[in-house]
Amino acid sequence: MSSSIACIAYKDGKILIAKRQMKGDMGGRWEFPGGKIEEGEDFCKAISREMQEEFGVSVTCGERITTGTFVHAGKSCTLEVFETFFPHDGIENPFALTEHDDYRWAGIDEIPALNFVDSDLSVYDDVAAWLRKKYS
Repeated sequence: MSSSIACIAYKDGKILIAKRQMKGDMGGRWEFPGGKIEEGEDFCKAISREMQEEFGVSVTCGERITTGTFVHAGKSCTLEVFETFFPHDGIENPFALTEHDDYRWAGIDEIPALNFVDSDLSVYDDVAAWLRKKYS
């Protein structure tokens, strides 16, 4: 079973989402930033590496929010979701994107109406509940 991480960055009532480049089977869809966990990595190391590679920033790993499972290309996968702290919001100082065409800060209630990747939608209810509990 492969494992991936999803990063939930929260600021001023919104979370960071990113739109994948138009390549691959999930191209053009929105997602929580994240990626695959490489062999020998713990969750926080994977988060740090992925955000450096995909956004050009050093982040801090926070608490685990939830764990989900999904099937991709016929394989069972685990998705570990963590709160992640970015050094800035990417507005005045834009992130250096490598895997995405766009990013924005969105209200959690906007997510279901967007063309979001299925793996992230599988943990949406848990993430929304966690955000409401922690930041209400």
